[in-house]
Amino acid sequence: MIDGCLNACKSWRSLAQQRPKIMAIFAPETHWVRRSFDRAAASYDAAAVLPAEVRAGLLERLDLIAVKPRRVLDAGAGTGHASRALKRRYPNARVIAVDSALGMLRAAERRSSWLRRFDRVCADAGQLPLAGSSVDLILSNLMLQWCDPDTVFAEFRRVLAPGGLLSFTSFGPETLRELRTAWGQVDRFCHVNTFIDMHDLGDALVRAGFEAPVLDVERYTLRYANVRALASDLKAMGASHVLAGHTKGLTTPAKFAAMAAAYEGLRHDGRLPATHEIVFGQAWAPAREPRPQTGNNSTVSLQEVKRQLSRVRAP
Repeated sequence: MIDGCLNACKSWRSLAQQRPKIMAIFAPETHWVRRSFDRAAASYDAAAVLPAEVRAGLLERLDLIAVKPRRVLDAGAGTGHASRALKRRYPNARVIAVDSALGMLRAAERRSSWLRRFDRVCADAGQLPLAGSSVDLILSNLMLQWCDPDTVFAEFRRVLAPGGLLSFTSFGPETLRELRTAWGQVDRFCHVNTFIDMHDLGDALVRAGFEAPVLDVERYTLRYANVRALASDLKAMGASHVLAGHTKGLTTPAKFAAMAAAYEGLRHDGRLPATHEIVFGQAWAPAREPRPQTGNNSTVSLQEVKRQLSRVRAP
Protein backbone atom coordinates (compact mmCIF):
# COMPACT_ATOMS: atom_id res chain seq x y z
CA MET A 1 0.00 0.00 0.00
CA ILE A 2 1.34 3.42 -0.89
CA ASP A 3 2.03 5.78 2.03
CA GLY A 4 0.57 8.78 0.20
CA CYS A 5 -2.69 6.97 -0.40
CA LEU A 6 -2.85 5.89 3.22
CA ASN A 7 -2.16 9.44 4.39
CA ALA A 8 -4.89 10.83 2.12
CA CYS A 9 -7.49 8.32 3.24
CA LYS A 10 -6.06 7.80 6.74
CA SER A 11 -5.82 4.39 8.29
CA TRP A 12 -9.41 3.27 8.71
CA ARG A 13 -8.22 0.90 11.39
CA SER A 14 -7.08 3.70 13.70
CA LEU A 15 -10.29 5.61 12.98
CA ALA A 16 -12.36 2.54 13.79
CA GLN A 17 -10.75 2.42 17.23
CA GLN A 18 -12.05 5.94 17.85
CA ARG A 19 -15.62 5.21 16.73
CA PRO A 20 -16.97 1.85 15.49
CA LYS A 21 -19.52 3.45 13.17
CA ILE A 22 -16.66 5.04 11.22
CA MET A 23 -16.76 1.85 9.12
CA ALA A 24 -19.74 3.31 7.34
CA ILE A 25 -17.43 5.90 5.77
CA PHE A 26 -15.71 3.18 3.77
CA ALA A 27 -18.87 1.77 2.25
CA PRO A 28 -19.92 3.39 -1.04
CA GLU A 29 -23.14 5.36 -1.04
CA THR A 30 -26.10 2.99 -1.11
CA HIS A 31 -27.84 4.49 -4.13
CA TRP A 32 -24.66 4.24 -6.23
CA VAL A 33 -24.21 0.58 -5.28
CA ARG A 34 -27.83 -0.23 -6.08
CA ARG A 35 -27.69 1.55 -9.42
CA SER A 36 -24.39 -0.08 -10.41
CA PHE A 37 -25.61 -3.61 -9.73
CA ASP A 38 -28.99 -2.91 -11.28
CA ARG A 39 -27.32 -1.88 -14.52
CA ALA A 40 -24.94 -4.86 -14.43
CA ALA A 41 -27.60 -7.55 -14.09
CA ALA A 42 -27.36 -8.64 -17.76
CA SER A 43 -23.55 -8.78 -17.84
CA TYR A 44 -22.84 -10.03 -14.33
CA ASP A 45 -22.70 -13.80 -14.78
CA ALA A 46 -20.31 -13.69 -17.75
CA ALA A 47 -17.75 -11.70 -15.74
CA ALA A 48 -18.33 -13.09 -12.25
CA VAL A 49 -15.55 -15.69 -12.18
CA LEU A 50 -14.32 -14.63 -8.75
CA PRO A 51 -17.76 -14.47 -7.06
CA ALA A 52 -18.48 -17.97 -8.39
CA GLU A 53 -15.24 -19.34 -6.95
CA VAL A 54 -15.83 -17.68 -3.60
CA ARG A 55 -19.46 -18.82 -3.54
CA ALA A 56 -18.35 -22.42 -4.06
CA GLY A 57 -15.99 -22.14 -1.10
CA LEU A 58 -18.68 -20.59 1.08
CA LEU A 59 -21.19 -23.32 0.25
CA GLU A 60 -18.54 -25.99 0.79
CA ARG A 61 -18.08 -24.81 4.36
CA LEU A 62 -21.70 -25.66 5.07
CA ASP A 63 -20.71 -29.31 4.55
CA LEU A 64 -18.92 -29.08 7.91
CA ILE A 65 -22.03 -27.96 9.79
CA ALA A 66 -25.05 -30.12 10.55
CA VAL A 67 -28.01 -27.75 10.30
CA LYS A 68 -31.59 -28.34 9.21
CA PRO A 69 -32.95 -24.84 8.61
CA ARG A 70 -36.62 -24.13 8.02
CA ARG A 71 -35.92 -20.70 6.53
CA VAL A 72 -32.76 -19.60 4.76
CA LEU A 73 -31.84 -16.05 3.78
CA ASP A 74 -29.50 -15.40 0.85
CA ALA A 75 -28.48 -11.78 1.53
CA GLY A 76 -27.14 -10.00 -1.52
CA ALA A 77 -28.43 -12.80 -3.72
CA GLY A 78 -27.48 -11.21 -7.03
CA THR A 79 -28.52 -13.42 -9.95
CA GLY A 80 -29.62 -16.27 -7.70
CA HIS A 81 -26.90 -18.91 -8.02
CA ALA A 82 -26.46 -19.31 -4.26
CA SER A 83 -30.23 -19.29 -3.68
CA ARG A 84 -30.65 -22.18 -6.11
CA ALA A 85 -27.76 -24.08 -4.50
CA LEU A 86 -29.25 -23.52 -1.04
CA LYS A 87 -32.64 -24.82 -2.20
CA ARG A 88 -30.91 -27.88 -3.60
CA ARG A 89 -29.06 -28.40 -0.31
CA TYR A 90 -32.10 -27.79 1.89
CA PRO A 91 -35.10 -28.87 -0.24
CA ASN A 92 -37.56 -28.62 2.64
CA ALA A 93 -36.49 -25.11 3.63
CA ARG A 94 -37.97 -21.85 2.43
CA VAL A 95 -35.17 -19.93 0.72
CA ILE A 96 -35.48 -16.13 0.51
CA ALA A 97 -33.26 -14.26 -1.96
CA VAL A 98 -32.81 -10.62 -0.93
CA ASP A 99 -31.06 -7.99 -3.02
CA SER A 100 -31.38 -4.22 -3.23
CA ALA A 101 -30.98 -4.27 -7.04
CA LEU A 102 -34.24 -5.14 -8.77
CA GLY A 103 -32.40 -6.00 -11.99
CA MET A 104 -30.43 -8.69 -10.21
CA LEU A 105 -33.58 -10.24 -8.77
CA ARG A 106 -35.21 -10.28 -12.20
CA ALA A 107 -32.18 -12.20 -13.47
CA ALA A 108 -32.44 -14.52 -10.47
CA GLU A 109 -35.96 -15.49 -11.53
CA ARG A 110 -34.40 -17.69 -14.22
CA ARG A 111 -32.80 -19.82 -11.49
CA SER A 112 -36.06 -20.40 -9.63
CA SER A 113 -38.09 -23.38 -10.86
CA TRP A 114 -41.07 -25.30 -9.59
CA LEU A 115 -38.66 -27.95 -8.29
CA ARG A 116 -36.30 -25.49 -6.63
CA ARG A 117 -38.40 -22.41 -6.10
CA PHE A 118 -37.14 -19.60 -3.89
CA ASP A 119 -38.69 -16.28 -2.91
CA ARG A 120 -37.23 -13.02 -4.21
CA VAL A 121 -37.42 -9.83 -2.15
CA CYS A 122 -36.04 -6.43 -3.16
CA ALA A 123 -34.75 -4.86 0.04
CA ASP A 124 -31.69 -3.42 1.70
CA ALA A 125 -29.76 -5.80 3.97
CA GLY A 126 -29.76 -3.16 6.68
CA GLN A 127 -33.57 -2.97 6.67
CA LEU A 128 -34.90 -6.46 6.09
CA PRO A 129 -38.70 -6.84 5.78
CA LEU A 130 -38.57 -9.98 7.92
CA ALA A 131 -39.84 -10.72 11.41
CA GLY A 132 -37.43 -11.09 14.28
CA SER A 133 -36.05 -14.58 14.91
CA SER A 134 -37.63 -15.83 11.67
CA VAL A 135 -34.56 -17.21 9.86
CA ASP A 136 -32.35 -20.17 10.78
CA LEU A 137 -29.47 -19.62 8.34
CA ILE A 138 -28.11 -16.52 6.61
CA LEU A 139 -25.66 -16.83 3.73
CA SER A 140 -24.10 -13.72 2.22
CA ASN A 141 -21.49 -13.82 -0.55
CA LEU A 142 -19.45 -10.68 -1.28
CA MET A 143 -22.14 -8.21 -0.24
CA LEU A 144 -20.90 -6.92 3.10
CA GLN A 145 -18.14 -4.71 1.67
CA TRP A 146 -20.80 -2.46 0.12
CA CYS A 147 -22.53 -1.89 3.47
CA ASP A 148 -22.00 -0.61 6.98
CA PRO A 149 -21.27 -3.93 8.75
CA ASP A 150 -22.50 -2.70 12.13
CA THR A 151 -25.92 -1.95 10.66
CA VAL A 152 -26.12 -5.16 8.65
CA PHE A 153 -24.85 -7.44 11.41
CA ALA A 154 -27.38 -5.94 13.83
CA GLU A 155 -30.16 -6.65 11.34
CA PHE A 156 -28.89 -10.19 10.72
CA ARG A 157 -28.83 -10.74 14.46
CA ARG A 158 -32.42 -9.48 14.72
CA VAL A 159 -33.84 -11.87 12.13
CA LEU A 160 -31.81 -14.94 13.13
CA ALA A 161 -33.58 -17.42 15.38
CA PRO A 162 -31.82 -18.59 18.56
CA GLY A 163 -28.93 -20.83 17.56
CA GLY A 164 -29.10 -19.63 13.94
CA LEU A 165 -26.00 -19.45 11.77
CA LEU A 166 -24.52 -16.57 9.77
CA SER A 167 -21.98 -17.48 7.09
CA PHE A 168 -20.53 -14.74 4.87
CA THR A 169 -17.67 -13.51 2.73
CA SER A 170 -16.35 -10.00 2.20
CA PHE A 171 -13.45 -8.28 0.45
CA GLY A 172 -10.45 -7.62 2.70
CA PRO A 173 -8.05 -4.63 2.55
CA GLU A 174 -5.53 -6.38 0.27
CA THR A 175 -8.11 -6.55 -2.52
CA LEU A 176 -6.80 -4.91 -5.71
CA ARG A 177 -3.55 -4.04 -3.97
CA GLU A 178 -1.71 -3.92 -7.32
CA LEU A 179 -4.18 -1.36 -8.65
CA ARG A 180 -3.83 0.68 -5.48
CA THR A 181 -0.04 0.56 -5.77
CA ALA A 182 -0.14 1.71 -9.40
CA TRP A 183 -2.41 4.64 -8.53
CA GLY A 184 -0.08 5.53 -5.67
CA GLN A 185 2.62 6.30 -8.22
CA VAL A 186 0.34 8.82 -9.95
CA ASP A 187 -1.06 10.97 -7.13
CA ARG A 188 -1.85 11.01 -3.42
CA PHE A 189 -5.58 10.33 -3.68
CA CYS A 190 -7.37 7.04 -3.04
CA HIS A 191 -8.76 5.80 -6.35
CA VAL A 192 -9.65 2.33 -5.01
CA ASN A 193 -12.07 1.66 -2.17
CA THR A 194 -10.65 0.63 1.17
CA PHE A 195 -12.13 -2.58 2.57
CA ILE A 196 -12.54 -3.66 6.18
CA ASP A 197 -10.16 -6.26 7.58
CA MET A 198 -10.91 -9.55 9.28
CA HIS A 199 -10.20 -8.37 12.83
CA ASP A 200 -12.63 -5.47 12.66
CA LEU A 201 -15.34 -7.61 11.09
CA GLY A 202 -14.91 -9.98 14.03
CA ASP A 203 -15.26 -7.07 16.44
CA ALA A 204 -18.42 -5.94 14.63
CA LEU A 205 -19.92 -9.41 15.00
CA VAL A 206 -19.32 -9.30 18.74
CA ARG A 207 -20.86 -5.83 18.98
CA ALA A 208 -23.96 -7.13 17.21
CA GLY A 209 -24.33 -9.90 19.79
CA PHE A 210 -23.10 -12.92 17.82
CA GLU A 211 -21.34 -15.80 19.55
CA ALA A 212 -18.20 -17.75 18.67
CA PRO A 213 -17.23 -15.77 15.55
CA VAL A 214 -14.76 -17.66 13.38
CA LEU A 215 -12.92 -15.85 10.59
CA ASP A 216 -10.12 -16.62 8.16
CA VAL A 217 -8.72 -15.23 4.93
CA GLU A 218 -8.04 -16.67 1.49
CA ARG A 219 -6.43 -14.88 -1.46
CA TYR A 220 -7.39 -15.26 -5.10
CA THR A 221 -5.36 -13.81 -7.98
CA LEU A 222 -6.95 -13.09 -11.35
CA ARG A 223 -4.71 -12.26 -14.33
CA TYR A 224 -5.48 -9.80 -17.11
CA ALA A 225 -4.01 -8.77 -20.43
CA ASN A 226 -4.22 -5.10 -19.46
CA VAL A 227 -5.76 -2.71 -16.94
CA ARG A 228 -8.74 -1.93 -19.16
CA ALA A 229 -9.70 -5.62 -19.10
CA LEU A 230 -9.71 -5.48 -15.30
CA ALA A 231 -11.80 -2.32 -15.32
CA SER A 232 -14.18 -3.90 -17.83
CA ASP A 233 -14.69 -6.93 -15.57
CA LEU A 234 -15.40 -4.72 -12.56
CA LYS A 235 -17.93 -2.72 -14.56
CA ALA A 236 -19.62 -5.87 -15.91
CA MET A 237 -20.02 -7.14 -12.34
CA GLY A 238 -21.45 -3.83 -11.14
CA ALA A 239 -18.35 -3.08 -9.08
CA SER A 240 -17.03 -0.17 -11.13
CA HIS A 241 -17.54 2.06 -8.09
CA VAL A 242 -14.58 0.20 -6.56
CA LEU A 243 -12.39 2.31 -8.84
CA ALA A 244 -14.00 5.54 -7.69
CA GLY A 245 -12.58 5.29 -4.18
CA HIS A 246 -12.85 8.72 -2.56
CA THR A 247 -11.85 10.80 -5.59
CA LYS A 248 -15.05 11.75 -7.39
CA GLY A 249 -14.23 13.70 -10.53
CA LEU A 250 -10.44 13.42 -10.23
CA THR A 251 -9.70 10.55 -12.65
CA THR A 252 -8.74 12.02 -16.02
CA PRO A 253 -7.71 10.01 -19.12
CA ALA A 254 -4.15 11.20 -18.67
CA LYS A 255 -4.05 9.99 -15.08
CA PHE A 256 -5.58 6.67 -16.04
CA ALA A 257 -2.89 6.23 -18.72
CA ALA A 258 -0.19 7.04 -16.16
CA MET A 259 -1.65 4.48 -13.76
CA ALA A 260 -1.79 1.85 -16.51
CA ALA A 261 1.87 2.50 -17.29
CA ALA A 262 2.75 2.09 -13.61
CA TYR A 263 0.74 -1.15 -13.43
CA GLU A 264 2.88 -2.54 -16.27
CA GLY A 265 5.76 -2.81 -13.83
CA LEU A 266 3.84 -5.59 -12.10
CA ARG A 267 3.35 -7.68 -15.23
CA HIS A 268 4.40 -11.31 -14.72
CA ASP A 269 4.42 -14.09 -17.30
CA GLY A 270 2.73 -11.75 -19.75
CA ARG A 271 -0.26 -10.94 -17.52
CA LEU A 272 -1.19 -8.33 -14.93
CA PRO A 273 -2.13 -9.78 -11.52
CA ALA A 274 -5.17 -8.59 -9.56
CA THR A 275 -5.23 -9.92 -6.00
CA HIS A 276 -8.48 -10.28 -4.08
CA GLU A 277 -8.38 -10.90 -0.34
CA ILE A 278 -11.52 -12.73 0.79
CA VAL A 279 -12.62 -12.83 4.41
CA PHE A 280 -14.70 -15.90 5.30
CA GLY A 281 -16.74 -15.58 8.48
CA GLN A 282 -19.19 -17.63 10.51
CA ALA A 283 -20.98 -16.79 13.75
CA TRP A 284 -23.98 -18.02 15.75
CA ALA A 285 -26.95 -16.21 17.19
CA PRO A 286 -27.08 -16.99 20.91
CA ALA A 287 -28.97 -20.16 21.71
CA ARG A 288 -31.46 -20.29 24.54
CA GLU A 289 -28.73 -21.98 26.54
CA PRO A 290 -25.41 -20.11 26.30
CA ARG A 291 -22.89 -21.71 23.97
CA PRO A 292 -19.34 -22.27 25.26
CA GLN A 293 -16.95 -19.51 24.19
CA THR A 294 -13.58 -20.10 22.57
CA GLY A 295 -11.98 -17.01 24.08
CA ASN A 296 -12.03 -13.26 23.62
CA ASN A 297 -10.28 -13.21 20.26
CA SER A 298 -12.43 -12.58 17.23
CA THR A 299 -10.02 -14.41 14.91
CA VAL A 300 -8.60 -17.89 15.05
CA SER A 301 -6.42 -20.16 12.97
CA LEU A 302 -7.74 -22.10 9.99
CA GLN A 303 -7.38 -25.28 12.05
CA GLU A 304 -9.68 -23.78 14.67
CA VAL A 305 -12.11 -22.81 11.91
CA LYS A 306 -12.37 -26.43 10.79
CA ARG A 307 -12.63 -27.69 14.37
CA GLN A 308 -15.51 -25.34 15.20
CA LEU A 309 -17.32 -25.84 11.92
CA SER A 310 -17.24 -29.62 12.44
CA ARG A 311 -19.35 -29.34 15.57
CA VAL A 312 -22.71 -30.97 15.07
CA ARG A 313 -25.54 -28.75 16.16
CA ALA A 314 -29.01 -29.94 16.99
CA PRO A 315 -31.69 -28.73 14.55
